[in-house]
Amino acid sequence: MTGTQGDTRRQGRIVATLVALLALAVLLNFVDRGAIGIAAPKMKADLGLSATTFGLAASAFFWTYGAMQPLVGWISDRIPVYRALAFALALWSLSTLLTGFVRGLALLVVLRLLLGLGESFVFPCVSKIIARHVPAERRGIANAVVAVGLALGPAVGTLAGGALLARHGWQAVFVTFGAVTLLWLLPWALVVRALPAESRTAPPAPFSYAALLRQKALWITGACHVTANYAFFFVSIWLPLYLTGSRGLPIPTMALFAATTFGAQALSSLATGHFSDALVRAGRSEDAVRRAFSVGGQVALAVGITGIAFAQGAGALLGWLVFTGLAMGPGPTMAYAIGQIFAGERLAGSWIGWQNAIGSLSGVVGPLVTGAIVDVTGGFGGAFAFAAGISLLGAALFQWALPPMRQVDLGEGARA
Repeated sequence: MTGTQGDTRRQGRIVATLVALLALAVLLNFVDRGAIGIAAPKMKADLGLSATTFGLAASAFFWTYGAMQPLVGWISDRIPVYRALAFALALWSLSTLLTGFVRGLALLVVLRLLLGLGESFVFPCVSKIIARHVPAERRGIANAVVAVGLALGPAVGTLAGGALLARHGWQAVFVTFGAVTLLWLLPWALVVRALPAESRTAPPAPFSYAALLRQKALWITGACHVTANYAFFFVSIWLPLYLTGSRGLPIPTMALFAATTFGAQALSSLATGHFSDALVRAGRSEDAVRRAFSVGGQVALAVGITGIAFAQGAGALLGWLVFTGLAMGPGPTMAYAIGQIFAGERLAGSWIGWQNAIGSLSGVVGPLVTGAIVDVTGGFGGAFAFAAGISLLGAALFQWALPPMRQVDLGEGARA
């Protein structure tokens, strides 16, 4: 083996470890943000919170998470992105840990706001790092590995948090989750130190932020991201209540069904990421490949959500849940890969910041829409129909509204 081949393989291992740590950060992101829901049965009563005040505290996360992403994306394009991600993780993990010591609503809301601020850095920073270190023909699997963290976070958090809640109380959920997340900083520092010096110290290339916001593709990718996110938020937020309340499943069975759904999503993310990359390496157009997987996933989601609503018996219900989990797999993998195509390394933080901010509207509006439909109709049928319709709308946007995928040109010499 020549020295050049050895160096290439070594750098390949470093990048693979880097991507694995990014996926772990995303997993911890979803574990920590979901801790309040896991702790709710004991936390709400212990702090004397009404349903309204508890809902206020829970929603405070999205006030900073969605609103701050354009700003933190801009920041990640202008300071060393590795340090930005480390700072963000330290902020959100400490916010999670300190929530275990709150005694009232005011501090709880403040810590939820800080949690949202810290977690708002994640996807802009992750996309910036992937765009910098991963070539186009490997970008599908890199985003798929990250999407595995997204899929497994709710499942891991529910299983681990439920055990902590039952044995040690709600405070232990936050303290343990926050402390475990902080440990991520140790391997991250080692891997970043192993990167080539030019990757860590290269000055950012300036660009016109106004010119970025004039890009039609930016707003269309954001709209596509809304539709890709809707079904995920619908399933992750409402599935436990639907399975126990409308389907009458006991809590252990519900937890198993939900975990199986997210496990199927994780496997699908890996499979579709790997297969899409294989097609690109074989010479297929990256535009055609990413677009086809996005459209197919959205159509399959509409079919799966409809199947859940009409499934008869536990076996059929589980089958449709697995199908829906598989259909959710391509969504985040392709959405971020598409944004990275348009943005390139130079714009990745700012582009994904805006794209993900727009996409997070599904997390703000979707639960309100679903709740209103359930309250008005007395059941979930209309909510399932609406979610399926949003998925079909997403298929149409990916197929016909999204412009040809190529890196945007903001013009030479442009300045922010």
